[in-house]
Amino acid sequence: MVHSDALRIILRCVIDGRLGVAISQLENYLYTFAQPQASAQLQEIKTDYELMADYWKKGYDDSQREQLYNQLLRRVYVLTMNQDIRYGIRNSYYVSGIYNSARSSRDSWSPSVLRQDMESFVSEVALLELEPEHTRQQHQREVYDRHQAMMLDLFDYIWTARLWTDSVTNAFGEMLLSPTIDRRDQQLMVSAVTLSLLNFFDINKFRLLMSVYRKSADECVRQRALIGWVLCLNADAARLYHEMYDMVKQAVEDERCLNELAELQMQIIYCLRAESDTQKIEKELMPELLKNNNIRVTRNGIEEVAEDPMEDILKPELSEQRMEKMEETMRKMSDMQRQGADIYFGGFSQMKRFPFFGRVGNWFVPFYPEHPAVSSILSRVRGRSFLSNLLTDGPFCDSDKYSFAIAYEQTVSRLPESLLQLMDSGEAVLVGSDSLGAEQDTPAYMRRSYLQNLYRFYRVFPSRSEFYNPLDTVGTSPFYFFANPLFQGTRLETKFNQVVSFLMKHGVYEAAGATLQNYREEIRDAQFYLLNGTLLMRTRQAENAGLSARESFARCLETDPDNERAWNGYARSLFSDGDYEQALTYYRKLIVTHQDNVGYQLNEAVCLTNLKRYEEALKILYRLNYEDPDNQNVSRVLAWALVGACKYEPALKIYGELTSQETLQADDLLNAAYCHWFSGAVAQAIELFRRYAGLSEGKFNAAKEFLENEVSMIREHGIGDIEVRLMIDAIG
Repeated sequence: MVHSDALRIILRCVIDGRLGVAISQLENYLYTFAQPQASAQLQEIKTDYELMADYWKKGYDDSQREQLYNQLLRRVYVLTMNQDIRYGIRNSYYVSGIYNSARSSRDSWSPSVLRQDMESFVSEVALLELEPEHTRQQHQREVYDRHQAMMLDLFDYIWTARLWTDSVTNAFGEMLLSPTIDRRDQQLMVSAVTLSLLNFFDINKFRLLMSVYRKSADECVRQRALIGWVLCLNADAARLYHEMYDMVKQAVEDERCLNELAELQMQIIYCLRAESDTQKIEKELMPELLKNNNIRVTRNGIEEVAEDPMEDILKPELSEQRMEKMEETMRKMSDMQRQGADIYFGGFSQMKRFPFFGRVGNWFVPFYPEHPAVSSILSRVRGRSFLSNLLTDGPFCDSDKYSFAIAYEQTVSRLPESLLQLMDSGEAVLVGSDSLGAEQDTPAYMRRSYLQNLYRFYRVFPSRSEFYNPLDTVGTSPFYFFANPLFQGTRLETKFNQVVSFLMKHGVYEAAGATLQNYREEIRDAQFYLLNGTLLMRTRQAENAGLSARESFARCLETDPDNERAWNGYARSLFSDGDYEQALTYYRKLIVTHQDNVGYQLNEAVCLTNLKRYEEALKILYRLNYEDPDNQNVSRVLAWALVGACKYEPALKIYGELTSQETLQADDLLNAAYCHWFSGAVAQAIELFRRYAGLSEGKFNAAKEFLENEVSMIREHGIGDIEVRLMIDAIG
C-alpha cells in the first residue's frame, strides 16, 4: 500500500521514544485530515500524557511512570499506524476497491460468525459422503463454490485490515488452531495475516503467527506461520514492543526451530536464484532436450517429428546417442531440483495471466482437486489420469498447479495423439516429477513450495507494487534474517557459522557480511574470523564487523594456529596490502608443510617478482613450467617475471601462445602489450593496447594507467615521458 510520509515521520518519533513530539505532530496531521473519532482518541492520549507530565513536574515519585509512558507510546503507534493504513486505502484505487468489496460481501465479519461458517463447511463436506451419487456432484460443486468465494473475501478482508485488538487476535488464534476448521482455510488465513503484517507491522498479528507456529498440529500451517513471522521480524518495532525479543528467544530454545530456521535461510537463497536458474535451463538444458527427442514446438502446438527409416541402417549409433544426451539433460534438471533449484519458475511464470490470478488469495490457496477453478477440468479433459496425479503429487507449488491445470485445458487439443494416449494410460511423466517421492511430506518441502508461491506473487502479480516485498534483493532485506539483531544472544547463534558458510559458498556476500556483523564479541571464534577474512578478500572491502582481512586472519591464527586456510588468507591479505616481503615469509612457511602445492609456490614467485627479485622467481617458475607445461597460470607469471628481468624474447613467445587461446584473458593482452613496448615493437604494442581497451568496455584509461598506476615500471624499462605521451595519443 501507499504510505504517508508525514505519518512515517511520526512513527519514527514513536519508535525513538519521543512521545511528546509524536503527539504534537499527529495532532497537526489530524487537523489537516479531519477525523473526529481519531482526534478524540488522540485527545485521550494527550490528556493522559499531560497528567503524567504534571505529576513528574511536581516531583511526585511514580513507580509506574515508565510503564505508563510505554503504554502511551503504543497507543500513539496503533493510532498512527491505523491512520497510515487508512491513507494507503484512500490513495490506491486498487486497494480501496478490494477493501470496499470485501466489507460489502457479507453482513458480518465477526470472528464468531466466521468460525461458525467455516465449521459448517467442514460438516457439509462430511455429509456429502452420505448423499446419493446422482446429487452429490452438483451439491459438492455448490458447497465448494460458495465456500471458496467466502474465503477469498476473507483473505482480502484480513490483508486490508487495520491493527487488531487483543480480542480479535485471540479469536483468530483459536480458529487457526482449531481441529474443527479445514486446514486449507487455516493456511490461507495465515498467508493473509502475513501480507497484512508485512505492509503494516502489528504486534498482535506477529504474536498470532508465533503462537500458530509453536502450537499448530498441522505441519503446512506451521511452516506458513514460520515463514510469516520470520519475514516480518522488525528490530525497530522491537524497541517499542520489547516482548518481541522474548518471543523470539523462547522460540529458538526449541532445537527443531533452530534447524528449521537454518534450513529456511538457505532455502530462501535457492528461491531467489529462480531467474538465474531459469536462464540456465532455457539456454543450456532445454535446447538440448528438444534437440534429442522426436517432437517440435510450433505455433500450432506440439508436433511429432517422423523418424528417418534410413537412420537406423546408416547411423545406428545416433538414436542411442540422442537418448543418452536426453537422459543426461533430464538428470541435470532433476539434480538442480534436488539441490533446491526452482526449475519450473520460468515456464509457470508465463501462465499467471489467467483471470484466476486476479484475486490475491488465489496465489496462496493450497491446491485441492475440488477447487471450483479446476474441478470441472479434472472431470472431463483427455489425459485426466496424468493430470490428476501430477496436480495431486507433482513437485511444484500450489500456484503452479493451478496454472498447469488451467493452461492444460486450453492446450490439450493441440497435443499429439501418441502423447495423449500415454497420458490417458498414466505412463507420461513430467521432468523432475518423480524425483522427490516421500520428501513431499516433509517440513522442508512444504517450506520450499510456499516460498515459491511467495516468490511468484512478488515477481509476477500485476499489482505487486501495492505490497512490501520481503524477498527484494535491493538494500537491507528481511530475506537474510540471520542478520536481524533480534537473534543476538539467542541459541540461533550456534547456527551462524553454518549459514554464513552457505552464503559465502553461493556468493551472497552482502547477506554473509550482514550476518557476520550480527556476531557478538563473545561468540567470535576461529571460524568467524576465517569467514570474515575470506569475505573481505573476495569482495575487496576494507573491513567488516570492525576488522580488516589481515586482522581477521591474524585473530583466527591466534585461536587456531594450525589452520592452513587462515595462513593462506593471511599471506594473501599481506600481498593485497602490498607487504610482499611479509607475504613471501608466510608463503614459504606454507610450502614447508605443503611442498606439492603449486599455488603456494606460484604465489611465492609472484611475491619475488613484485620485490623485483626476478632471478629467484625465475628459478621457481622454470621448474614449475617444466613439471606442468600446460598450466597457463604458471606461464603467465613466468612471462611477467621474464619481462621484469628484461628477457623480452622468451616472454613474447609465451604471450604469443596465451593471446592465441580461444578463451582469451584480457590481462594477457595488456601484459603482452607492455612486453612489446619495452622490447621496442611499438606498433604491436599499440594494437594490443587497443584490443585490451576494447575488451575492457571503456574502463581502460591509458593516461591514468601510464602516468599514475604503472609510471615506475615504465621508467624502469627505459621508456621516457615523450614516448608515454605518444603512446597515449596513439591508443586514442
